[in-house]
Amino acid sequence: MPIINIDPDICTGCQECSKVCPVYAVEGMAREKQRIAGERCVFCGQCVQKCKSYVSVLENGVEFYNRKRDERQLPETVTEPLFAAYNTSRIAGLMAALKDPAKFTIVQAAPAVRAALAEDFGLPFGTLSAGRLAAALRRLGFDRVYDTNFSADLTIMEEASELVERVSNKGVLPMFTSCCPAWVRYMENNYGDYTKHLSTCKSPQQMAGAVFKTYGAKINKVDPAKIYSVSVMPCTAKAFEADREEMNGSGCRDIDLVITTRELAWLVRNAGVDFAGLPDEGYDDPMGEYTGAGAIFAVTGGVMEAAIRTGYTLITGKELGEDAVDILPLRGTEGFRTAEIKAGDLILKVGIVTGLKNAEPVLEQLKAGTLDLHFIEVMTCPEGCVSGGGQPKLLDNSDTAEAYAARRRVIFEHDRALPKRKSHESGAIKKIYSEYLEKPNSHRAHELLHTSYRGAPH
Repeated sequence: MPIINIDPDICTGCQECSKVCPVYAVEGMAREKQRIAGERCVFCGQCVQKCKSYVSVLENGVEFYNRKRDERQLPETVTEPLFAAYNTSRIAGLMAALKDPAKFTIVQAAPAVRAALAEDFGLPFGTLSAGRLAAALRRLGFDRVYDTNFSADLTIMEEASELVERVSNKGVLPMFTSCCPAWVRYMENNYGDYTKHLSTCKSPQQMAGAVFKTYGAKINKVDPAKIYSVSVMPCTAKAFEADREEMNGSGCRDIDLVITTRELAWLVRNAGVDFAGLPDEGYDDPMGEYTGAGAIFAVTGGVMEAAIRTGYTLITGKELGEDAVDILPLRGTEGFRTAEIKAGDLILKVGIVTGLKNAEPVLEQLKAGTLDLHFIEVMTCPEGCVSGGGQPKLLDNSDTAEAYAARRRVIFEHDRALPKRKSHESGAIKKIYSEYLEKPNSHRAHELLHTSYRGAPH
């Protein structure tokens, strides 16, 4: 079944979905049933966020509602409206895995999840739930609760090192980030001859998956074949990424299953857990430790800022002072913005693309040879991962700006509150390199943490 779907029994042809699709993959006339052109879809799920056509018990009756819920394999405790545009749910498989004593279940949660999950339990926009998130995942029965923020720090170590190597040795520039799977698919589909500009780094989700089934298996003294690795993501495209045949650095499938923030809320309710009343708990060591740099991956510009915090040290051998860790020129929500960052004798020229519809002009500059930048971050969703297709659904369009701003604000507050704000300062990162990976961009790191992308449209 496709990752993103539009149910013709529910669709009213309002075209809210087609208005937000960044690749024009939604087809159909106004007031007609819409459909998705699968070959163009990048699975970002913005149509899922914006869809306004729904079925409810009150308006459509119990029988029709239950049939639709059963078709989507959702728990019986789900009673909210079901919308025409939806992502294929995998939570039935997760519920079965959590009951299977033969499986050693490991879960990771992305930085944007903790900035929005509480909304689905009636808490205000901007409620940070890092500790309650860890507690909720333990109540669901996972054997280990790790954190994608840890692997975001790991990504920075690899990506910043790769950038420095490319700049120093006249490698392929500009280098584009590769954390966003919807963006990577867009690049492959439309600019396949330029995929060499993508960083070879896997995303934090996939780095974590590879590490959990190798380094993590040794730490936990468990057979890697018994590990069932789950990701909680703000992003519907992460399921596509986990399904890619390249994502097997551990020797098997690195991520077994991906669920969204919204699906996690359904699971927590189904388990009878009082989310709002949970205590704050920590993540399991060592792959639960993270810095502020890992946290800001959740927002547009955050990957770039995190990379610069460490890249500056790699280039100069010096640390950014505390008054310079907040790199304000990189922050914002404009479609495309550029900045110049002084790092010793090097003026690093960077760009940030917010929203996939803003990528085409940048890539056309690349084709024309007029894109004079070293490093470019691209995020598909309107304000980065905090606005991902798998985040809590905002039913009223008037809430969108407030919700996004609050999620961004709480991420930066979390960053400032953490004792370490640069990826290379993390004790867990130092530990994994000293014990297992040797150094950034080592042979072992490349085997596990790097990949290649399709060099032509498909």
